Amino acid sequence: MRTSKPLLRSGPVAAAAVALALTLAGPAAAAGISVSTTGSTVSVSTSSCTQVNGHWGTASLLSSGQTSFSQGRQVALSGSASGQSAAWSNVAPGTYTVVVVCSNGSTAGTQSVVVSTAPSPSVSPTASPSRGVMGGIGGGSTDYGTVTLVAGGALVGTGIAATAWYLRRRGTPRHF
Repeated sequence: MRTSKPLLRSGPVAAAAVALALTLAGPAAAAGISVSTTGSTVSVSTSSCTQVNGHWGTASLLSSGQTSFSQGRQVALSGSASGQSAAWSNVAPGTYTVVVVCSNGSTAGTQSVVVSTAPSPSVSPTASPSRGVMGGIGGGSTDYGTVTLVAGGALVGTGIAATAWYLRRRGTPRHF
């Protein structure tokens, strides 16, 4: 009976840690594409394509009147196994559709994007900020793969087991 009390006390903590580990080891990022604009440049990135015969695939930028992949401005994807990308520069303002087709023939994704006229930058002298710098992630977040998440979950599980063992050993009386 005496050895079960430390386990009962650590049970909720262990259950919460296991739930956290399982949440972190969930599915990897959803397959698809990510499209962004900067001024008159449109960029697309994906991690869905695999390399076939030295090529990752092709991305096409379709304007509103174009209906098929071959009608758009096509750019070959470049990158590595962790991510591929393509970009179009000097894109006129308007609504476009970006389509990415991998070299194996599968479509990685389709997404619409609006390119607007870039506002002319205006520079005016201002006083120094009095509240300091606003912090945050600022693009520093990283999408980890399944192997990394499973390894992290294993480390958390090992830590939980070691904590339970330590609490169990601490609760036993020592007779010299």
